Amino acid sequence: MPTETISRPAAAVKIGLPKIKTTLPGPNAKRIIADDDRLISPSYTRSYPLVAKRGRGAIIEDVDGNEFLDFSAGIAVTSTGHCHPEVVGAIQRQAAELIHMSGTDFYYESMTQLAERLSRIAPMPGPHKFYFGNSGTEAVECALKLARYHTKRQGVIAFYGAFHGRTMGSLSLTASKPQQRRRFAPLVPGVTHVPYPYTYRFGEGKTEREYGLACARFIEERLFKTTVPPEDVAAIFVEPIQGEGGYVPAPPEFLRELRRICDENGIMLVADEVQSGAGRTGKWWAIEHAGVEPDIVCIAKGIASGMPLGITMSRASVMDWVPGSHASTFGGNPVAIAAALASMDVIERDGLRNAATVGEKLKQRMSSWVPKYPMVGDVRGKGLMLAVEMVKDKQSKAPAAKVRDRIVELAFESGVLLLGCGETSIRLSPPLLVTQEQGDYALDVLEKCIETASE
Repeated sequence: MPTETISRPAAAVKIGLPKIKTTLPGPNAKRIIADDDRLISPSYTRSYPLVAKRGRGAIIEDVDGNEFLDFSAGIAVTSTGHCHPEVVGAIQRQAAELIHMSGTDFYYESMTQLAERLSRIAPMPGPHKFYFGNSGTEAVECALKLARYHTKRQGVIAFYGAFHGRTMGSLSLTASKPQQRRRFAPLVPGVTHVPYPYTYRFGEGKTEREYGLACARFIEERLFKTTVPPEDVAAIFVEPIQGEGGYVPAPPEFLRELRRICDENGIMLVADEVQSGAGRTGKWWAIEHAGVEPDIVCIAKGIASGMPLGITMSRASVMDWVPGSHASTFGGNPVAIAAALASMDVIERDGLRNAATVGEKLKQRMSSWVPKYPMVGDVRGKGLMLAVEMVKDKQSKAPAAKVRDRIVELAFESGVLLLGCGETSIRLSPPLLVTQEQGDYALDVLEKCIETASE
């Protein structure tokens, strides 16, 4: 990849900001990428040639000594930053005491400690019960099986643009990109997809509230009256903010209507908080912004700051299955749980407030780009889950995916790690402890990249 470096502010010499020392990729990175091409599954998606070696806070150092400002947080995972000392200390202490015994067949005290802690911040009233797995897709698989088991129904409703994972059950709910489903059919039967209130792109002439209500009522007024009997539906799965679909927040009215529809028809409302939860939006759970109480919540990514942990939380009355119905050998691993408990300490003390305050300032500045740049169509999000959508022009709103990808590449070459989402958007999801200075620097670079790519 040729390097076309965007000029960086002089502040880059400060600690906690990027330092690019070589052309990108550097010689060590080139060697490792060549080995990767030879040995590793080509199914992985790589946006640019970053070969990470170490991380501290919001900074990632590559194998050639280049330092990058990470505004991806390992895909919204390193919520407390890379290698937060409290999280590292908890991992080290637990690893020296007990790594594995299997919570499927035996007991760990830390499983109940984490469950108690999560119960206190649940977005719905208790009592609650918890299932521990290893990832977001496992949390969704559990929720899918649990909803069917509890309701004795098979049907499930999910949304266009949704991403719930890539294992077969969660993939059946996913409707983000065709490549994720190509050549894997038949998928799990009984799943129906309906429109999600992506107002900017599909709600022409409607307010967010109007389009949100229209999408929710489509389920009731069209789906239930034509092809899917409501008494056959076990659950509605929804991301309060669609992640891979473009960082699209659901209007509060939409989520409230879903809750009403579920209540009136005995359907479970499942909130997929894998990417939007664990404090990323300035609240523990994104669905709290709407004041809606789900029946089941799927948790992963940022809850353990990079250790593999997926959690399914439900109302206790819902998790009524019997022994043997579902389990995981490694789920609830003591080291991962120790990381989660330490992460929650840091998020509660520092992350929630910082995500809300820094995120709001970043969003305000980014919003000023909409009238300023013809190719910036929309800015949206909550807390530190933000997106800017690139378009060919504001009149047609035609996607500008190639321009978006070029901006992401230019930002990498200038020391800022960003990722795309949706068809044509750029996501900003830094660690929850990112400083205002780092946020301003990242936006300086991103704005310059937008200007360059628009020329």
